Amino acid sequence: MQRLTNTRARFRRSLWRFCLLCVLTQGESALATERPIVIAHRGASAYLPEHTLPAKAMAHAMGADFIEQDVVLTSDGVAIVLHDIHLESTTDVAQVFPDRARDDGRFYAIDFSLEEIRQLRAHERRGPDGEAVFPQRFPAMNGLSSVPTLAEEIALIAGLNKSRGHKVGLYVEMKASAFHRSEGQDLPAAVMQVLEDGGWAEQPELVFLQSFEPDALRQLKYELKTDLPLIQLIAENAWDENGSVDYDAMRTDAGLDAVAEYASGIGPFLMQLYRGADDQGRAQLTDLAKRAKERGLLIHPYTFRADQLPPGIASFEELHRVFFEDLAVDGVFSDFPDRSRALSERFVNQAEKQR
Repeated sequence: MQRLTNTRARFRRSLWRFCLLCVLTQGESALATERPIVIAHRGASAYLPEHTLPAKAMAHAMGADFIEQDVVLTSDGVAIVLHDIHLESTTDVAQVFPDRARDDGRFYAIDFSLEEIRQLRAHERRGPDGEAVFPQRFPAMNGLSSVPTLAEEIALIAGLNKSRGHKVGLYVEMKASAFHRSEGQDLPAAVMQVLEDGGWAEQPELVFLQSFEPDALRQLKYELKTDLPLIQLIAENAWDENGSVDYDAMRTDAGLDAVAEYASGIGPFLMQLYRGADDQGRAQLTDLAKRAKERGLLIHPYTFRADQLPPGIASFEELHRVFFEDLAVDGVFSDFPDRSRALSERFVNQAEKQR
């Protein structure tokens, strides 16, 4: 029975890969080389403040295949697009509501109603010291946009898909589902409701759902019965992303076997695939990608930043070459979707010339 279940899971993933390829190669030859997809990480976040509607519109114009949405809930259960469960890193909440921090000094989104969230202005990410995390990017304190709801962002992308004639998909991450559950909120169910209301719940070729928490993905698959492809994000244990998950164990053969039971792919930290360069400058790779592929899992590593290259990588182009050619990943999360899209297309062109 277990072998039959695994066979069915592999068949579903193969069918999904075919559907995605059809979408990405619309208007192209059916024999075209499959191009690694480009996922706009928090939108065009290298150019405009992350997770704002302007950043998402720019990512769409830059040719991203999918645009990422990190989702948390307000106190009244509305899904909003925000990378953290806290507000102070990317909004002016400390100025607008100075007395609303919890005892740890953090401002939690779930403590604010949507009406209150509407009063905030989003800005470029700042660290605990108040300084811009990426000082060369958009000025940190210029709050030109608000915090969007998931429904608003989906409506924007759907509208752009129609007006521009270019289909871009959603890549939705549920942030800290266990935390939300402890606060009396069901984040996966809320996300699925928004997708259903917007007509996206039955479009597996255009929607990914991702989480660092296996329980959230299992809830989506087994309780909420979604057929949308699920991606298991993989953190480093040292980050304490989720204290109940052993990500080192997840990267073992047994761990990947378990992931393949409920997910269509993995989203590993890029340094879990690439370990640096040796004395001759040759890329040192792990076998995680190979073992994931053996289990039929897609591989979408994060995060590609031209202004924050991994050690041993001399250029953004070299970074993509290692991951597209040497590791043969299926897509990448990029802060620079325009540059990653151009390099993805170059990879396809070079591969076709070599055929």
